[in-house]
Amino acid sequence: MDVSDVAAELVRRRDLDQQARRNAAGGRWSEREREHTGQVDADNTRWLTGLVAEHGWPRADRVGAAAAHAAWLIAQHADAAPAQQRRFLTLMRQAAADGQARPADLAYLEDRCRRNSGRPQLYGTQLATTDDGDLVPAPLEEPERVDDRRAAVGLSPLADYLKAVREHNQ
Repeated sequence: MDVSDVAAELVRRRDLDQQARRNAAGGRWSEREREHTGQVDADNTRWLTGLVAEHGWPRADRVGAAAAHAAWLIAQHADAAPAQQRRFLTLMRQAAADGQARPADLAYLEDRCRRNSGRPQLYGTQLATTDDGDLVPAPLEEPERVDDRRAAVGLSPLADYLKAVREHNQ
């Protein structure tokens, strides 16, 4: 598979991922929608695992910014394979350090892996729903420093992020 084919496949798989998630209206997923999304995620995770084994992490300088972002999204949704998701995180850290992955994407994946392993998140990107239906950040490490960490990776302040998410979900 040449680089343009890899880039096109990453974008195609990103689109499948997003379409599966758009089908769940208002965040209330039927069992069928949940199963379909899980199948899309599992297939994407297997494919990305194979790609990474053969070619390494899809870096922006190799596949382009859009396809590199698509690789992150697939990794972000690899929750059913936590060991592989952590492997993707390790590879993406190096790509970000080399300027070949978005620092903000890395922050989301870092928080996702931390939350999936029961550790507090650093950037406040992963939200939980309270009993009254409000969205709040999942537990944070050093919450008093969260906005500094968010700014360092190009994310808006946590209060602005929460406001935008809440408005989007109304």
